[in-house]
Amino acid sequence: MKRIGILGAMPEEINGIVSLLKGKTEVVKGMRTYYVGTINDIEVVVVFSRWGKVASATTVTHLIVEFGITELFFTGVAGAIHPDLNIGDVVIANSLIHHDLDARPILKRFEIPLLEKTILCPPKEMLDKVVESIDELISDESLIHLLSLNQREKFSLSNPKMVVGQIASGDRFFASHEDKENLLVMLPEVLCVEMEGAAVAQVCFEYNIPYVIIRTISDEANDNSVVDFKEFISQVASIFGVEIIKKLVKK
Repeated sequence: MKRIGILGAMPEEINGIVSLLKGKTEVVKGMRTYYVGTINDIEVVVVFSRWGKVASATTVTHLIVEFGITELFFTGVAGAIHPDLNIGDVVIANSLIHHDLDARPILKRFEIPLLEKTILCPPKEMLDKVVESIDELISDESLIHLLSLNQREKFSLSNPKMVVGQIASGDRFFASHEDKENLLVMLPEVLCVEMEGAAVAQVCFEYNIPYVIIRTISDEANDNSVVDFKEFISQVASIFGVEIIKKLVKK
C-alpha cells in the first residue's frame, strides 16, 4: 500500500501541508507530532524533521519503521552556494553529500563509513517525475502567481527557476560569503547547503525507500539574504511547498 512521508525543515513549512490533510489524526512520539491523513486520496504522514542531521535521521527512521512509508518527499529552504541561484529558486537534489564528514586517513574525505559512498542519489524514475512536475509549475508561473505583488517586491522575487543538482548537508550554518566560497572550492558541484538532506537520503538508502529532496533558496551565495527569514518561510517557501506537494502527491 502506498503511503507517502512528507518532511518539512521548519514548523512553518509543514503547517500548510497539514491543512491539506483529510481525516487527520495526530500521533506524538519522541518529541515529534506526526500528522496522518490523506491528500488526493493517498495516505500521507507529515512531520517536522527537526533541525540537523541526527534529528532528521531519527524522524525519517521513525516514519519508515513505525508508519511504514513507501516513499518520501522533503521540502525546506537552503542557502545558495552556486552564484547563479537567486532567492526563491527551487533546487531538486540529484545527489547529496555530507560536507562535514571527514574520517581521514581511514576513509577518503566525505565518504560514508561502511557504505563506501561519498554521494547519495535518489531513484532516477522518482526524480524524473518530480522534475517534470515542478518544471510545469515553474514554466506556467504557477508558483510566482501564488504571491502578491507586495510579497514579490518585499523578497525581490521575479520568476523563480528550477535547478537540478547536488545539495550538501552538515551540522553547520554558513553565515559568510567566505564560508560558502571555501565549500565551493572543496565541492565544486554543490548548488546549495542545508542541515538535513544527506542524512535523510542515507536513511532512505539503507531502508530502500525512494525519496526526493526539494529546497527553496532563502539566501544567495553573495550574502544577499531575505530581510526576515521567518516571514520568507511563511509567505514564500511554505506556499511554494504546499503547491509542490499538491502537484506531487497523486495516484
